[in-house]
Amino acid sequence: MKTTVSIFTEIPEPLHESLKIYLEKHPDWDQNRVLTAALSLFLLQNGDSDRRIARVYLETLFHNY
Repeated sequence: MKTTVSIFTEIPEPLHESLKIYLEKHPDWDQNRVLTAALSLFLLQNGDSDRRIARVYLETLFHNY
């Protein structure tokens, strides 16, 4: 079973506007998928070599979450 945790955060308006435009053009993506991909990639690029993070990133990219 995959456990998920809900978070609430504020983002700058330009990011929100850009996200809305992206989602309109890519209906197979949703806000949760984009944020999961972005956060997991950030963690991978900044030193977290945990294979679970890599798996989350790849599953998110290939829509296997």
